[in-house]
Amino acid sequence: MSALQTGPLSDSMVIMWRNLKRIPRIPELAIFAILQSIMFVLLFAYVFGGAIPLPDGGDYKEFLMPGIFAQTIAFASATTAVGMADDMGKGLIDRFRSLPMARSAVLSGRTVADTIYQAGILVVLMLAGLVVGWRVNNGLAAFLLAVVLLLAFAHVMSWLGIWIGLSVPNTEAAQQLTFVTIFPLTFISNVFVPPAALPAILQPIAEWNPVSTLTAATRELFGNPNPYVGDGFPSQYPILVTIGWMIVLLAIFAPLAIRKYRDASK
Repeated sequence: MSALQTGPLSDSMVIMWRNLKRIPRIPELAIFAILQSIMFVLLFAYVFGGAIPLPDGGDYKEFLMPGIFAQTIAFASATTAVGMADDMGKGLIDRFRSLPMARSAVLSGRTVADTIYQAGILVVLMLAGLVVGWRVNNGLAAFLLAVVLLLAFAHVMSWLGIWIGLSVPNTEAAQQLTFVTIFPLTFISNVFVPPAALPAILQPIAEWNPVSTLTAATRELFGNPNPYVGDGFPSQYPILVTIGWMIVLLAIFAPLAIRKYRDASK
């Protein structure tokens, strides 16, 4: 098909489909991701569940699950980073750059495909959460809004993953760099414990942390317990702050990823 017959949207769909087709062709990727998701739910629910009681008899599993969702979504950047680094190492990025296709399609197609992939992981996590006792208590509309918020955050994180994947020499470096970048954010947060339990110097970081605001936002939308809500702006308006974080992160990393892609060479 000639370049005149295609456009950025159709090119993006081709790249998206190419990335999604890798999942059934390499089933180990999906299988290990599903097993890892279930393992996270079971370990954190039953290891931490008895160690961190909530006031007023709140259910820790319901408190925990939105944090597990947010943590998993934050690590969506790792999937994208490793995939981009792998494509770079195999010369596929150079091949894409030489084809008569929109350059934006390679990046947008990748981010959409990885967001769909994360949606599948989120379904598995939610089903595992239902098994261990997590429940949605705020109705269908709030539930759908929470899912949209999680997937929108995953899409934003995939742009960070593209930038990382194009900035490192191999998949191992991509995985390590993503880990050391995202791992502290997920633990200096309200995912597992209230920010008030952290050292005083870390509490403001935990309160403004985008993983914390995403967790608090989904707890609010799912109707799950969150007895440790603070008086700060991020704690009082987590949905608004999460949307603000997504806009800021996208405004930073999407242009950086596009520039890095344009400058990439073997």
